[in-house]
Amino acid sequence: MKSDSLGQLIMTGVPGKELDAKTADLFRRVQPGAFILFGRNIETPAQLRKLIDDLRDLSKTEPIITIDQEGGRVSRLRLIGNEPPNAQQLRDKGDVDLIRRHGNITGRLLRLFGFNLDLCPVLDISFKDDAENSLRGRCYGKTVEQVVGNAGAFNEAMRGQGIASCGKHFPGYSAATSDAHYQLPRIDRTREELDQNELAVFREFVNDVDSMMICHGWYPCFESEKTPATLSSRIITDLLRNELVFNGLIMTDDLDMGAILTGYRLDETIRLAIAAGNDLAMICHRIPEIETVQQILGTLPSDQIERAQRSVANFKERLEPPNQFSETAFHQIDNEIWNLRTAVLGEERASQTTPQSVQHSPVELF
Repeated sequence: MKSDSLGQLIMTGVPGKELDAKTADLFRRVQPGAFILFGRNIETPAQLRKLIDDLRDLSKTEPIITIDQEGGRVSRLRLIGNEPPNAQQLRDKGDVDLIRRHGNITGRLLRLFGFNLDLCPVLDISFKDDAENSLRGRCYGKTVEQVVGNAGAFNEAMRGQGIASCGKHFPGYSAATSDAHYQLPRIDRTREELDQNELAVFREFVNDVDSMMICHGWYPCFESEKTPATLSSRIITDLLRNELVFNGLIMTDDLDMGAILTGYRLDETIRLAIAAGNDLAMICHRIPEIETVQQILGTLPSDQIERAQRSVANFKERLEPPNQFSETAFHQIDNEIWNLRTAVLGEERASQTTPQSVQHSPVELF
């Protein structure tokens, strides 16, 4: 099996704002199937587009290039432009047309820079808006119907602009009482509770999102032993693939989070993640380790590798090319973001938080 084809099962972060020679050589050798960008990669509009073009140029197969651009605090592109309203603010405004507008703007903004996948919409239900589980402000609704209607409007509009979507965080993360960025949350939901709430949302989206992200949460109703959903075949293969009949791309959440790092070695993590049914293993911060990940993938059963490779290849067949870049086009879209922000928040509230005044958390939320 060609080693560079194994790299197609890796989603990797990128160290900086430009490709240094060492990183470029690493990416050429490994040929990652996907790249995920963060605030550390963003300085100016032109710089960002050049970085993305460079990543595409060194890839033998068109890569997935993704980002978390939800709105609010999980908006990486607010570093170079206006911050869109978050899902809760849009939800509370109660105007679904504004949500569609947000999806349309987001799709055009990402196409301009060369992204082809956005890691949203968040499909979690907000049981408690101020819960300390990393979802504050990120949920489109407090009920199944509200999430389905609002997230669906955003998703349809964004995909209409040629950007693939990702439903997260399967199988439903909002009952977590701790943050997986630091430790593995135990989510004590019965199967009946999940079916009536969290899974009721995901069932509505299995044919309407292009990919799903699996969360780092332990669900005792599925796994009696302490096991992250990310590494659970009962949740990924039995539930998502077989019961819900999801045929799109499945990816882990970041395998560099505390929920995973505190319990598993890298070789265990990759072996269990692919065996469970994931197609892409996400390594956001330990970038030099992707060559080791490639070697680990080479030791796995061929049927698991071929299944994941087929899924990645099928996903890539539908990717749209980037739009032509110009600073003028960026500023026009950025002005639309500001107008949307003021329409949702009002001018006074919209002006209170700007990209320049926001203190960015050292933890990148997913």
